[in-house]
Amino acid sequence: MDEPEFTYPEVGATAGSLPPGYHHFSVHRRIGAGRALFDRAAADILAYRMQKGTGIFHTADTAVAAPGTHLTVRLGLGPLAIHAPCRIVYTLTDPNRHGFAYGTLPGHPESGEELFAVEYHPTDDSVHALITAFSRPATWYTRLGGPATRALQHLMARKYIATLHHS
Repeated sequence: MDEPEFTYPEVGATAGSLPPGYHHFSVHRRIGAGRALFDRAAADILAYRMQKGTGIFHTADTAVAAPGTHLTVRLGLGPLAIHAPCRIVYTLTDPNRHGFAYGTLPGHPESGEELFAVEYHPTDDSVHALITAFSRPATWYTRLGGPATRALQHLMARKYIATLHHS
């Protein structure tokens, strides 16, 4: 079976400079302190608990994030919900930074990539959650949504991070 192509050419760009021509956003919040918190938050992120905690997780091919994993998030409620397919582009497993990025596949209402990560800062023992994304509308209804769609993305990023406070 052929893999569906990502809906954008700049695959992996959340690992560096975000490409022009997209809406960019980044939410970075301190969630606490200590290596134990970092380890727990890293495990939670890699087990899709950010998506599960916000209620948008639908399916994934693997129990833990790995490059190439297909996952689907469910956006909206009831019969109007949209199943948005994604594939994990890369994972982060640095000693002080863990997480993963997924990119959109055909059928997703947006085109782009999103990174979900946690960082440990040994200099002050702090732990920070990070969501970084670039996207642009891929459907008529997300184009029509304009600023409301972007506001919803920011709200979801804050909700993702809030799930780590309760893990």
